[in-house]
Parts: sequence; C-alpha cells; structure tokens
Amino acid sequence: MSNALAGESSPYLRQHADNPVDWLPWSDAALERARAENKPILLSIGYSACHWCHVMAHESFEDKDTAAIMNANFINIKVDREERPDLDRIYQTAHQLLAQRPGGWPLTMFLAPADQLPFFGGTYFPREPKYGMISFRELLERIAGVYRDEPDKIRQQGEAVRQALIQIELAENQNRQAADVAALEIFDRQMLSAYDREHGGFGQAPKFPQPAILRQALRRAWAKTGGDPVYRAIDHTLERIAAGGIQDHVGGGFFRYSVDAEWMIPHFEKMLYDNGQLLQVFAEAYALAGRPAYRDAVDGIVAWLEAEMRAPSGAWYAALDADSEGEEGKFYLWEPDEVREIVGDDAWPALAWRFGLDRPANFEGRWHLHGYRDAEATAGRFALDADAYTAQHVEACTKLLAARARRVRPGLDDKILTSWNALAARGLAAAARVFARADYHALARRCVDALRAECWLDDRLLALARSSGKRLPAYLDDYALLLAAVLDCLQFEWDGDLLEFAVTLAARLLDDFEDKTNGGFYFTAIDHEKLIQRPKSWQDEAMPSGNAIAALALHRLGLLLGEQRYCDSAERALQSVADNLNQVPFHAAGFNALLDEANSPPLQLIVRGNTGALVAWRAEILPRLAPAQSAYLIPADAKGLPPALADKTGADLPAAWPCEGFACRAPIQDLDAVLAEIRNPPSDVQ
Repeated sequence: MSNALAGESSPYLRQHADNPVDWLPWSDAALERARAENKPILLSIGYSACHWCHVMAHESFEDKDTAAIMNANFINIKVDREERPDLDRIYQTAHQLLAQRPGGWPLTMFLAPADQLPFFGGTYFPREPKYGMISFRELLERIAGVYRDEPDKIRQQGEAVRQALIQIELAENQNRQAADVAALEIFDRQMLSAYDREHGGFGQAPKFPQPAILRQALRRAWAKTGGDPVYRAIDHTLERIAAGGIQDHVGGGFFRYSVDAEWMIPHFEKMLYDNGQLLQVFAEAYALAGRPAYRDAVDGIVAWLEAEMRAPSGAWYAALDADSEGEEGKFYLWEPDEVREIVGDDAWPALAWRFGLDRPANFEGRWHLHGYRDAEATAGRFALDADAYTAQHVEACTKLLAARARRVRPGLDDKILTSWNALAARGLAAAARVFARADYHALARRCVDALRAECWLDDRLLALARSSGKRLPAYLDDYALLLAAVLDCLQFEWDGDLLEFAVTLAARLLDDFEDKTNGGFYFTAIDHEKLIQRPKSWQDEAMPSGNAIAALALHRLGLLLGEQRYCDSAERALQSVADNLNQVPFHAAGFNALLDEANSPPLQLIVRGNTGALVAWRAEILPRLAPAQSAYLIPADAKGLPPALADKTGADLPAAWPCEGFACRAPIQDLDAVLAEIRNPPSDVQ
C-alpha cells in the first residue's frame, strides 16, 4: 500500500512511495500533524540519483520493523533537496553546527514539532552497527526516549541551534572593510596551496571538479603566461579531469565526482548542474589553450544532453542515477573480451592501451574506462596519423555506445529545474561563442525560451516547470542564473524582447531578494514560506553562489544599459562579503570574479551593422574573447534600444564601440583593428 508520496511529482519522493514508512511531503499539514500529535519530526533529505540514499532506503526504509519504530514515534517527512534547496541549505548548516562536520546525503535530521528546530542530525545510518556508527533502529529508539523523557534537553539543544544561526547571520552582516583587490592574488595562492600537483584538482579524495574555482582560475590564467603556476595548475587539472574516468568516454558528459585522487573511478550519477558548468569551463579552456581534448569534452557533453536529457520543450532533465539493476555503475562497466568483440581486432589494441583494458580491473572486478594515455600518444604508439586514429577511435566508441544502449539504463530524474537549466544554457552559450556554433546557440536559446514558457507565471519565476504539477516559487539561484544566461545568449544573437526579460528579472532580484540594509541577496524571496532561517550565502558550493551570480549579472547589465543602480547593487553585495572575501577568496570564486571586473572593467564591445556584416564579424570576434570580455552585436535597424545603446549608430556601419566600465571610445570600422582590441591568450601558449 502506497504512502502519501505516491502523488508527488518528484521522482525521488515517488521512489519512497511504497515504503512501509508513513512518509509525508513537507507541507503545512505535515507540520501541523507533528504539533497536534506532539511527535518529533524525522526529516530525511536526498535526491533521486544519490547512491547512499538508495542504500539507506533498501536497508532501513523498506524494512517493516524499522518502519514500525518510525511510524510509532515520529512524523516522517521526506524532502527532495533539488525541489527544496532552501530546506536542504538550512538543515545542512544545522547539521554542521550539531555534528561539527559537513553533512551530505541522505541527510537525517530530528526536529522539534513546535518550531522545526533541529536537536540531532546525521547523514547515512546503517541497518546494523558498522563504520563506527550505531544502527539506525537503535538511534531511533534513543531519540524517541530522549524526546519522551528529557524534553528540557531537546529545548536546550534547539535553542542552541537557533542562537548559532542568529550568530551566523550577525557575523555575515558586520562587514566593515572594503573588498581588497589583493584578494585576487590571495585566490591564486590559496588555489595553488590546495592544488594536487601530481593528479590535478584541489585537495584529496574524494575529488570534485569544483567548476566555480575552475572558472575563476581560468579567468586568472588569461592574464598569465603559459609558464605561470596558475596557468600550469589549471591546464594540468583540466587535462586530468578530461582524461579521467570522471568523464564518460563513450557517451559523453561527466559524472558527479571521483572517489579517488586520480580521477579514475567516479560516483556514477550524472547531474545537469555539473555538466552545464563543465561545459562552460571546457569551452573557455579551449579558447585559452586550444587543446583538442577540451573541445572533445564540450562536444561530448552536448551529445549526451541531446541524446539522454532533452525534454520535448527544449529544456533539460535533471539527472541520471548512479545505479542500474541495483548496482552502482553497472551500466558503464566493461569486460575486455566484450569490448574486443564489439570494436574488432583492428581498433582493440589502441583502445585497450589508451583506456587500461589491458591492465587489471579497476572497479569491483570490472573495467571502467580511464585515460591512461592521450590521443596523441596513442596515435604515435600505433603509428597512426592523427586523422586516422581519430576516425578509428570515433568508430569504436560509436559501436560501444550502441552496445551499451541495449543494457538496462539508469533511472532518469525528469524534473525540469530552472537554475540547473540556466546553467546548461550558459554552458551552451559559452560553447556557441568559443566555437562560433549557431547550433549550440540554438540549443541555449531554446532552453531559455522553454524556461520562459514553463517556469514564468504571473510575472514571477518558478523553481520547477509547471508541467510537473507543482508551483514552487523560485529561489535566488533561479533568477540570478537565468539573468546571466539571458545576457550570455544576447551576445550571440541580439533580441530586444530578451533584453526586456533581463530587465524584468533584474527588477525581481532587487525587489524580492536584495538585503536592503546590509547588501547582497537572500536565497529566498521576501514572501517565501517562513523557515527557521533566511539564508544568505557568499560561498560557492556544488552550485555557484547565487548571491555572487546575481551581483555579477546585475553589474554586467548595468554596464550594458548604462544603468548605475544595477552596478550600485552589485557594489553593495561585494561590500557585504568583504571580510570573508578578503580572507578566503578561494571559497568565494564568484565574488572574486566580481571584484576583478569592478576593479578593472573588462572590454565590452557594442557592434552595430546590418545582419550580414554582424554574422561575419561575430565569427571573428566571439571566439577570441576572454571569459570576462563581452560583445553585443546589435542590428542597425533594432528598435526600442535604451539610450546607452541607441546612440551608437551612424551612416558608415558596421562599427564597434570599445567600452570599459561606463566609458566608450570612438567607433572602429575596421575588423582587424577591432580584433586588436581583444586580449588574446598568452603568447607562449598558442
């Protein structure tokens, strides 16, 4: 018999609909039931592609004896962290306060029914005692006993959490310094301190790509020479990520993270938000270094999106599960004899030598493809010219992909999330710009149009497409990332209607999310459901900081339109995080980028001309731009332009106006002279 989750739109919640646990979705009714019955809330937060969420579900939530304890003593609430990132953000912070260590998923929190303040929490708990942890059933019985017999202890713990959350907010709002440009150099030093010189990346296993850090490091690398440590660190890191098993070398796209320091074995879920960000990273890395492996990574992500993640509307689905047939990674693993039979004897030796199929198994007795050698070395080893090897390799991977398609596929999470789709649109727009690909721009624009159709309702944004049946109000990340995506799309093809939409999004950011007193932006809107905290974060995590993205997008919009108020808002946001930014800019890459652009305004080109001329100029200008630079190519007959753009016209078009900040120089009508204005990659790299 199904529980209350059976009617939910979230694939994650529906995964638990047949549990014997009396699960409820987060709602006013569920919270009122907890108060009426005076039972503590067992809050479980996870997501559909989470391997350890599945493990805990199989071990505990599907077990009738465990469910009986849960049902007798708790009001059990299940939350999809992708639908409710506000709840996840708040209770992850609370977990860290209680446990004095970072959280993760599944997140298991116990809350007081009167005010939803947490008094105990953890992540995964096993069925039987192991890993130094008690069993989940024993934990449940202990928590129930303490709640029943020691209510004062529960109140004291909850109040301690409340006070700690208040102190966090006070600390974040007491910045007295100005953002110091020295933070740019400190970022470099902190990044190099965390850099793994052997394998690339930052820190040790488990190793995440950390796209926000990669993007800011790339921005910094454009100002360096090829021999500079920052340049070498970012190029080496991206080489190793692209070669590693964290990339799906058969079907394209990247897995969530690597469980080892070598980038060999991933946690096998594929998330849209990771791939959208890495699409932008590898496109911009190719513009810098010109490595074929970076272009291949871009093409692979786009191929995966189109083959496996495209919704009929043109938006993108959320995620693919790590598991299939109850086993993690099973869909992606190979046996050497199987591969040899599929690709043939001619292609087998090079494929095996490059990806380790001639080595011992690297994942639970089977083989996961990891690039031990690159394409150039492999072609040389087997005396093939580059074109011949590429053709052979592409044919072999095509055969493997066809064979893999006959396997049982991992589960698809078909939610359409606004912020994640905006990240994908940004990645596609970056690839369109770098590779002068109109088809990539068309995918980005179709995604943005789908979000307007599916997620824009009554002049407000939704976090989730209306087709899901839910009306979840959008968060800061949704507005900020969509605004940034719109500005990115406008660079490839001007659209006055899209510019108006950008202005509307900016107005919502300022009206509904800005902290008018202290600067910066809250994660939830002013009329959002009242929770135990209204978070406002300055750090980049798996998702880039919406606070930083909002400020940076507003700053860029202000410079484009000549609107000082947008830039003033960005400056207030920068000031609001100045203390943290000055001390640990490595954890605030987004604000580091804003500091850089505010201190040294990058080149912005406003180009006017007839459509034919603009297409020709676009193909030459956009691929040469550094990540912080921009170019807007506006048809000569465009109507309804704001004054800062409308006054850039003349009889002899096309022409480009080079602008830095609010200052623009005289128009340039010679394309070669325009290209000379653009900062090129370090001369000793290309």
